Amino acid sequence: MRFDRKDLRDSKMTRYWLLFCSLISFPGSLLGTPLKPPIYPQTFSEDHTEVIFGEIVSDPFRWLESDIRSSPNVATWVSEQNAATDEFLDQLAYRKWFSQKIEELMSFERFGIPRKANGKYFFLRNSGLQNQSQLFVQDAVSDQRRLLLDPNSWANDGSIALADWEPSPDGSLLAYSVQLDGSDWRSIRVLDVETGNLLSDKVDWAKFTAIKWINNESFLYSRFPRPDNGDDFRALNYNQSIYLHAIGTNQEADVKIFSTPDFPDRNHSADVTDDGRWAVITSSLGTDDLHQVSLIDLTERNNSRWQTVTLVPGFEHSWSLIASLRGTLYFLTNSGAPKFRIVSINLNHRRPEWRLVVPQTEDPISGASIVGNKLIIEYLRNASTRAVLLDIDDNAASLIELTGLGTASGFSGSPRDPETFYSFESFNRPETIYSLNLETGETTPFAIPELTFNPDKYLIEQRFFSSTDGTAIPIFIVRSRNLAIQNQAAPTLLYGYGGFDVSMTPRFNTVRMAWLEAGGVFALANIRGGGEYGREWHESGRRLNKQNGFDDFIRAAEFLKLNGYTTENGLAIEGRSNGGLLVGAVTNQRPDLIDAAHAAVGVMDMLRFDLFTAGRYWTDDYGDPDDEEDFLNLLSYSPYHNIREGEEYPAIIVTTADTDDRVVPGHSFKYVAALQNSEIGDEPKIIRIEAMAGHGSGKPTDKIIAEGADVLAFLAHYTGLEIQLQSVP
Repeated sequence: MRFDRKDLRDSKMTRYWLLFCSLISFPGSLLGTPLKPPIYPQTFSEDHTEVIFGEIVSDPFRWLESDIRSSPNVATWVSEQNAATDEFLDQLAYRKWFSQKIEELMSFERFGIPRKANGKYFFLRNSGLQNQSQLFVQDAVSDQRRLLLDPNSWANDGSIALADWEPSPDGSLLAYSVQLDGSDWRSIRVLDVETGNLLSDKVDWAKFTAIKWINNESFLYSRFPRPDNGDDFRALNYNQSIYLHAIGTNQEADVKIFSTPDFPDRNHSADVTDDGRWAVITSSLGTDDLHQVSLIDLTERNNSRWQTVTLVPGFEHSWSLIASLRGTLYFLTNSGAPKFRIVSINLNHRRPEWRLVVPQTEDPISGASIVGNKLIIEYLRNASTRAVLLDIDDNAASLIELTGLGTASGFSGSPRDPETFYSFESFNRPETIYSLNLETGETTPFAIPELTFNPDKYLIEQRFFSSTDGTAIPIFIVRSRNLAIQNQAAPTLLYGYGGFDVSMTPRFNTVRMAWLEAGGVFALANIRGGGEYGREWHESGRRLNKQNGFDDFIRAAEFLKLNGYTTENGLAIEGRSNGGLLVGAVTNQRPDLIDAAHAAVGVMDMLRFDLFTAGRYWTDDYGDPDDEEDFLNLLSYSPYHNIREGEEYPAIIVTTADTDDRVVPGHSFKYVAALQNSEIGDEPKIIRIEAMAGHGSGKPTDKIIAEGADVLAFLAHYTGLEIQLQSVP
């Protein structure tokens, strides 16, 4: 069934009449004032066409791919677009309300999952509205915590963030990475935990890396060569290598212990076994979890060089090190098990052989760890966490009690630890941190957030609907219990991702909660391309099967309308990154079904994504634009290339950031330029470009609040969401 918005939207008088009527309920609001349409800046269009595999491809806005830092023309375009967007958003009645509501909802103390080292607990804490969380240390026998790092002191605007951090095995040192303006590049520094003094160590150009201590004097990390010509935020990333840094030395003295110069497209990450003997190097070719695993015996060096042995060859399956225990390595793998199993290998044997530890089940294994001689296994059951505790010696199993539909994470630690920490969250509950005693199985709260709203006010349902080909797709629906009891429809925000084997599970998000508090409905569709049901679910939504995910999302939107969750003209869709691509593609394919759309940091030009920064990795999921079959498939849905002239498009807001070096902002720039220069109806097509921010990680709280308020006010206006505004002066 197709839904047509024209009956209501074609008549501006109808819109104005509805706005006038709303004044009866909302005196003093801006709702009675017709919005002045945005005045789009003129965007230069060049005659740029190519013939690729026999197809004529036009790219009139290619010049917008240039970096804002090196192109005055792009910088001017960004400034003019932001000015036009700000002027338009200033008219929205609910902008201030959402800003206040999001700030109110974020104003609670929250903690990260502690990490333990030699009797010390290290954890993040945010008092509520701090731009960046602070890092504290606390002795295991004391309740007194001590501030170690305060990223809020690094920059007045909160644009410098603490990224990864890892204490040394004895807890005397802390290595941590610094993120500037949201970029994926990292600088690693080292702190003396006892004195709080910063050491002279500084490692630059680290990227897509963990920090893994070998002992208390050195650690491993991954880095790329410095980009040429200062092209830090656009250049492709090749030749990632593993380096050893010794404390107290300059980076120039770091030893490259693993690299593949003959295969520059390979990525490498290092882990170190708990006993410090083995470095486990996991290599990949892209975003697919297809790995080769190599071992370096850290106790044996030949002429200052470590010898490498291949443990798992081939790049055919996923292999993730869980832990080492008494000379045995435990791995999580989908080799011979699409929903994953756990296997082990004892390296002390003369002829080590793989042994099955935990077979696959109907529920995919999403994670595993070994702490205190216990194997903790996290399963996904219909996209919600189920956790099991298994004794390695006698295989006795017990279920870890979790609270309803939600996501549990953490469960890390050492095989010597008697306890582990984990968090549990859901759509209506922020992370609560728990301590799990592995000897008794007792769970005790470590940090319970004191909320400014009532989570019990909201009902979480999981429903299933049939996609175009008959596949059953799960969808989470969150709304107030009053709406559910009254069986009342309300404007709905539908979110999706559907890619890269990433599972979308119930998690708390303050901006989404503001939408719920305003009276809206939130829905999350677990479309194909993710990892919710294992490898087959991912395979059925990637490369030549990518359209399946779009079909799933379209059917989710239809399901919400047909079953009375959303109002007839009250459906907004949203997605980030690969989800931004989803929003762009679905809006092109079914503009009649959607009333408002938010595409965040999206991949919008599917013919050139592989030419910038990390884009080359994504050919695993999208296909290779240089391959004819893949190219034709990519061209068929690329948001930038498939805008349908003459169609009535919904209101669209696009968000990106000028330092996004994951999905370069040129994707969003070109897409919006194409939207604004097409005959696709009168609803606004605007772009909000954040300065000194990146793909999302490390974004300061004040920027989260400001962007969230702008987006929700926009979506609320174009879906008819009504809010009582008396509290807003």
